[in-house]
Amino acid sequence: MSVSTIPSATKLGERLCENGFEHPKILPAIDDAHGGVIVDLNEPMDPQHFATLLRSSLLHWNLKGKHGVWIKLPINLVNLVETAVKEGFWYHHAEPSYLMLVYWIPKTGCTIPINASHRVAVAAIVLNQNKEVLVVQEKRGRFHGIGYWKLPTGVVDAGEEIFAAAIREVKEETGVDTEFVEVLAFREVQNSFFGKSDLSFLCMLRPLSVEIKKQELEIEAAQWMPFEEFAVQPLTQKHEPFKYAVELCLANVEEKFYNGFSPRPVSSCFEDHLNYLYLNTNDLDKSSN
Repeated sequence: MSVSTIPSATKLGERLCENGFEHPKILPAIDDAHGGVIVDLNEPMDPQHFATLLRSSLLHWNLKGKHGVWIKLPINLVNLVETAVKEGFWYHHAEPSYLMLVYWIPKTGCTIPINASHRVAVAAIVLNQNKEVLVVQEKRGRFHGIGYWKLPTGVVDAGEEIFAAAIREVKEETGVDTEFVEVLAFREVQNSFFGKSDLSFLCMLRPLSVEIKKQELEIEAAQWMPFEEFAVQPLTQKHEPFKYAVELCLANVEEKFYNGFSPRPVSSCFEDHLNYLYLNTNDLDKSSN
């Protein structure tokens, strides 16, 4: 049987034959979209047996012309990590329930993409009809204990849209319901979190309720504050990103010459669900009329 006709591994225990010689078992794997394989292990395994399977698998995948190898080890198989590392695998990323290790077979430069390089966050400007802005003081963090009233902020969860994260963070921290309006700006900060970068989106929201019920775990206090008082706080004037947030809000709400980016649902021929494209809908709608 030629190498090109060797069947792919579909289950643990499959044996391969080439030129009449029986090969050892290999690990179960599926092909990825980039010429590599993905191994998703779930059943307990002795490390020595795992090492034997791994070596045989690497030889087989090399013959098949595979490139990258991804091994997903759930937390209950942590005993196999050292074995994989000794065979040349390295860490790619980790989640609460698993560790992903990778290996590059060819003698060429590795093209396995790095782990996620950015953390995404939101800051919410919630302005009511009385020109009051919703602000909080935190129980921990860099702003704790300095008397600064800040915008509600937070990190976007995995699989969460930016607009949904802004609405959720405001609700969690203050109890106020809101409607998302637009993204006014975004800021990138390098090496912000364990070597990763931050992308922070400044969002404008419209309040749908007024009663404040602050979060007890993280929020010291919350209030509706006259926008002018928020704008003249010393830290707002000293820290340029905060100062720009004030200027953008005024340009958007009072002077009405600055338009942000609103989410518009879009479909794709590559996916079976809607995504969101953030764009300047005002100018787009004007140009189409």
